[in-house]
Amino acid sequence: MLDEELFWNASIEDLSRGYLYDAESEQYICLICKQSYEDGVIYQRESVLLEAKKAIAYHIEDAHTSMFDYLLDMDKKYTGLSEHQKELLQFFKRGLTDKEIVKETGGGSTSTIRNHRFKFKEKEKQAKVFLTIMNVLKNEKEKDNSELINFHKGAKMVDERYAITVEEREKVLKTYFKEGLEGPLDSFPSKEKRKIIILQHIIKRFELNKKYTEKDINTILKSIFHDFATIRRYLIEYGFMDRSKDCTEYWIKN
Repeated sequence: MLDEELFWNASIEDLSRGYLYDAESEQYICLICKQSYEDGVIYQRESVLLEAKKAIAYHIEDAHTSMFDYLLDMDKKYTGLSEHQKELLQFFKRGLTDKEIVKETGGGSTSTIRNHRFKFKEKEKQAKVFLTIMNVLKNEKEKDNSELINFHKGAKMVDERYAITVEEREKVLKTYFKEGLEGPLDSFPSKEKRKIIILQHIIKRFELNKKYTEKDINTILKSIFHDFATIRRYLIEYGFMDRSKDCTEYWIKN
């Protein structure tokens, strides 16, 4: 499952490779599934032994085909690309000429394809300028507590409840986790926005790509709050977790 924070905080270079290097843990980490390879450890792929950096490169290829394909397959709200534009980019990646693309698509003209190439170059320039503007803005300011936090991908009916700033989150967490962020929850809020903040923090106690039984879920939640059933229900209701139809398995929702 995609780790939202890891993925969206990655640099363009890391996104292009599909992984980043975490100096603290000395691990190469996949940005898509969070599979990690420890630096200094030798990994086997079929009959070949690989260093961690090479191993994760092959992991991207084996598990996700390529970052080009993965990124291109993302929803339009992330790429800004139409299905036709995605198809053209696939042709460009294959190195087809304008004439060959016209033949593949069965319509249009070479001048139309050339025009698309030009528009993509212009789009690239605009994206580069915008990224630079945002980078300058980020570097010139101190931590901005008015910045909105990212919400989870499974969020349902996204509205003003999810317009949560860093400052709001920190204030709410401090109020409801009086013994510290790793401690128990003092009380469960009634206001929707506060619920989301609390649930977003609680879900961090669970691991990605792991299946939990209801008993496992209850055990973890009991250490956080006495009314664990309510927390469990809201984690499902707000799209933080999902479960099987017979309620025997639970997992963090992508």
